Amino acid sequence: MKAKTNGIQTNYEVHGGAGPWLVLSHSLACSARMWDPQIAEFSNRFRVLAYDTRGHGGSDAPAGAYTLEQLADDLHALLAHLEIREAHYAGLSMGGMIGQTFALKYPGVFKTLTLADTTSRYAAEALPMWNDRIKLAREKGMAPLVEPTLARWFTEPFRNSRPEVVQAIGALIRNTPLAGYTGCSEAIPNINLTARLKEIRAPILVIVGDQDPGTPPAMAKEIHANAPGSKYVEIAPAAHLSNLEQPEQFNRALGEFLKANA
Repeated sequence: MKAKTNGIQTNYEVHGGAGPWLVLSHSLACSARMWDPQIAEFSNRFRVLAYDTRGHGGSDAPAGAYTLEQLADDLHALLAHLEIREAHYAGLSMGGMIGQTFALKYPGVFKTLTLADTTSRYAAEALPMWNDRIKLAREKGMAPLVEPTLARWFTEPFRNSRPEVVQAIGALIRNTPLAGYTGCSEAIPNINLTARLKEIRAPILVIVGDQDPGTPPAMAKEIHANAPGSKYVEIAPAAHLSNLEQPEQFNRALGEFLKANA
């Protein structure tokens, strides 16, 4: 389904027919399909909203740099369209950054906030890395980014044992609109919310793969240390897409957290 949100068409799915709302927000260069194991697990007791971020999947991909505040406003408009006033939220990587930004700008909407394999800030020295990826994508398209990204997102044993999952995510990366990848890559390194995490009143769960090279446990622990009362769960063995590499562990951690904060 599609809805006009904040000047773009946003593609979204609703799964399940009863229970509280659970919103799922994906990583850079993915789509709602990244959340299939969680949709299957939670749609029997939640109304699950999975959507494609601006520039991804079936959503519009306007040209130009995006901001995390803009991506949060997109979600706010989608929730308003669906008349969702309160929801649990789980975001991974970029989705976790959108969640932090949203929770600070629109307090009281999120009943809980799950931040998976994400960060609350990047050091200044990370900017050249993001600029290099943007330059590569603009010059050669998304194809050269596929294999290096998969190497960061999954451990080698998982890549060898579950090629079908890895290939499906590889297709999502390859098919991400160039404008969407570069637009979001302009937004991501600007996150700087560590000092404001204490302002978030919703209960927070921090999840991270023990072998995540992109947003490693040190970044997750920094969120946990600066978010009073938050819960920290490390998933092993897993790299960046811990929800796909270890869905049972991920679902158990999320399920227990949601039950404790129903």
